[in-house]
Amino acid sequence: MTDAADWSQAADPARRIGQAIEFHAEIESTNDRARAALSEPGGEGLAVVADLQTAGRGRRGRTWISPAGANLLFSVAWRPIIALRMAGLLGGSAALAVRDACASLVPDAGLAIRWPNDVVDRTGRKVAGLLVETALESGELAEAVIGIGINVNWLPSEMPPEIGGSATSLQALLGAPIQRVPLLGSVLDALHAEVQALERGGTPLPRLRASSWLDGRQVEVDTGTGTIAGRAAGIADDGSLLLDAEVGRLALSVGEVARVYEAIPATVAQ
Repeated sequence: MTDAADWSQAADPARRIGQAIEFHAEIESTNDRARAALSEPGGEGLAVVADLQTAGRGRRGRTWISPAGANLLFSVAWRPIIALRMAGLLGGSAALAVRDACASLVPDAGLAIRWPNDVVDRTGRKVAGLLVETALESGELAEAVIGIGINVNWLPSEMPPEIGGSATSLQALLGAPIQRVPLLGSVLDALHAEVQALERGGTPLPRLRASSWLDGRQVEVDTGTGTIAGRAAGIADDGSLLLDAEVGRLALSVGEVARVYEAIPATVAQ
């Protein structure tokens, strides 16, 4: 499904992030375009939106699969004023913004955050994913690019078999199509607020911990160099996943949940 979209309606000059919108019917990568805009006058904080990405990527270089015009695909880039020790919380803050905006549309779906920064429904089906890319300069955080993909009007029955069983969409959860422009505005409002809070020294940790879908579940984490099994035990102060493994409690700063062995009822703060 496509909607007649005037993307400029989602812009707000008062925001630091998303003060302007740049729409592309087709683009290789919104992340790459948002990063390039950083070097252009007025380009910082530009929200780059696309109906279709031909080289969109998820974590670890995976291809982001999405049909044209059905979902919300966009990226923002800016120069954050955030202490390096807080950089690990940037993805969690952005995931909270996406979760909150989506939860306002489907309040009964039990939306939660699956470490590191996927938004899932109460059964663990993926609704949205985020890719956070940062650059350092002289040991300080110099720039951040956040790519966000939200399954909006893409029904599980229309998804490829390899993802259809593990993903869902806002339309499927609500039972009706959703307009993407107002959703973009809501996400950008929430993202602006989250980033402002981080830059002022605030922390998303209490809400991030309350929104964690993994807590208490037996999981297998792919660290990039191997896999580690254990029981998810919460989120550390730096945003790492705490995992109770055979060797003891570990704090994993990088990785991806490859498998969930045990599903337990999750209570998620809305």
